[in-house]
Amino acid sequence: MHIVDGALSNPVVIGGAIAAAGGIAMGLRSLDLDRIPTAGVLSASFFVASLIHVPIGPSSVHLILNGMAGLLLGWAAFPALFVGLLLQAVFFGFGGLTVLGINTVNIAFPAVVAGMLFGRLIALGTPLQGAIWGGVGGAFAIAATTGMVAFSLALSGDEFLPAAKLVFFAHIPVMAIEAILTGFAVLLARKVKPELFFRGAAT
Repeated sequence: MHIVDGALSNPVVIGGAIAAAGGIAMGLRSLDLDRIPTAGVLSASFFVASLIHVPIGPSSVHLILNGMAGLLLGWAAFPALFVGLLLQAVFFGFGGLTVLGINTVNIAFPAVVAGMLFGRLIALGTPLQGAIWGGVGGAFAIAATTGMVAFSLALSGDEFLPAAKLVFFAHIPVMAIEAILTGFAVLLARKVKPELFFRGAAT
């Protein structure tokens, strides 16, 4: 899911950097002290989960868990996921520094939208209903991320259209896996610490 350095046109890279800066600023403003540990855990989870890549043609697939980040953190998912992406780029060369902004937007913005759409539904329903909505939110975040990655590639030139289509269809199994993982994680969290979602739903 990481777009590598040199794959995008300069306007897309610059626009992504500006959008990421705005998202991170909003996220930091909404991140209170009580949620810093949660943000740290989710950032670390994203960092570890997305290190395992399965190559498919010119792209690769991996878990992201951005749906869970968005459901729990809202806009604070931006700085949490940015830190994970930055560490991956610095230590492992995944993605790159010039595309750090657009990669952050492509992964964090769908997380925020998932939180807005499904966070309140998770908080107000029963734990089982919350798990179902959590699964839907997890799948939605991956689908939206792949769509944004494909769109970023398409904006950089028609020659990227085949790769853009491949990125989307290759991640369909990942959507199903993330839906299951997020659903079970939400079910557990609703039972042991439901206030996490009540707070996230209000962000």
